[in-house]
Amino acid sequence: MSIRSIVLIAVGLLLIYLMFTAGSPFLLALIVAIFLEPLNSLFIRRFRMNRLAASAVSSALFTVLLLGLVVLLGIKVVAEVIAFLGNLPDYFENASDFIDNLVQDAKGTYANLPPDTINTLESYLTDLTSALTKMVGSLYKTVLSFASALPGIFIFFIVFLVAVFMFSYSLNTMKNTVLSFFEESSRPQVDQVLGNLRKSIFGFLRSQIILSAMTYVLSLIGLLILHIKYPMAIALLIIVVDVLPILGTGSVLVPWAGYLILTGDVYTGSGLIVLFLVITVFRRIVEPKVLGDSIGIGALPALISLYVGFKLVGVIGVFIGPLIVIIYMAARQAGLFQNKIKL
Repeated sequence: MSIRSIVLIAVGLLLIYLMFTAGSPFLLALIVAIFLEPLNSLFIRRFRMNRLAASAVSSALFTVLLLGLVVLLGIKVVAEVIAFLGNLPDYFENASDFIDNLVQDAKGTYANLPPDTINTLESYLTDLTSALTKMVGSLYKTVLSFASALPGIFIFFIVFLVAVFMFSYSLNTMKNTVLSFFEESSRPQVDQVLGNLRKSIFGFLRSQIILSAMTYVLSLIGLLILHIKYPMAIALLIIVVDVLPILGTGSVLVPWAGYLILTGDVYTGSGLIVLFLVITVFRRIVEPKVLGDSIGIGALPALISLYVGFKLVGVIGVFIGPLIVIIYMAARQAGLFQNKIKL
């Protein structure tokens, strides 16, 4: 492989990373614009619209549909989230009181033990108290960070909607610009790669939506069985953290279950542990299969790309890993990277 090819691959990987971070609203808008392209073609062909009018109508329909879904499905969830956030200070205060009482009870229990044993136990209790206090503080900071991020989410949403229209209007021009970088004889292969990428990326997004919907239903059913308040909001939180491989839901359910068991609510705490195990096993079994079927790669490569991407880049690597595999498979299907090893 030449140095030029290595540089191009490195630049491509950097651009992919930037698209999934700073450029995420534009990447999402581009995907939506590609999804709306058949509708634009229908308006242009059937109603004799020009490109600008067809893009405006399709983007407006998408915006109305999106806002309608948010209103219909989001009102209850938003109400539960607001109520949950309003009660968070009380929850954190109760957790702090519980930690203090636990320490005092422990000190009363070992008061008659030898001095060396008392010092060792006090050291352990100090470390435990510090760890629990830090955990409660980090949870509180996370909630505050989410609340402070709401204006940014609103700006993200506005930029996304505007970018949907702009990409929808200029999609053909962008495609021709990309093809112009290649020689005439190579353009059919590049066009085939772009077509394969479109099918695979939409399959990837469809698989993520299916998995998230199934996980949400499982979480909601479990929370309703356990008679937990704000089940829709908490199930939504589980969906958000479940994007983390292997133990995503554990960051919410396991500490919560441990706290409930220690405070005497063994039934609910045990139920949350069971719910965590069910969701984790379900995701680990179903995710590679659904993802592999949707994007056309095997279950094992899908699982490897998810985990390696997460380890190398973090949460965003969960998406970048499969995308790199998608790009490679699309290029191979178009006749690229067909070199064989010769001994």
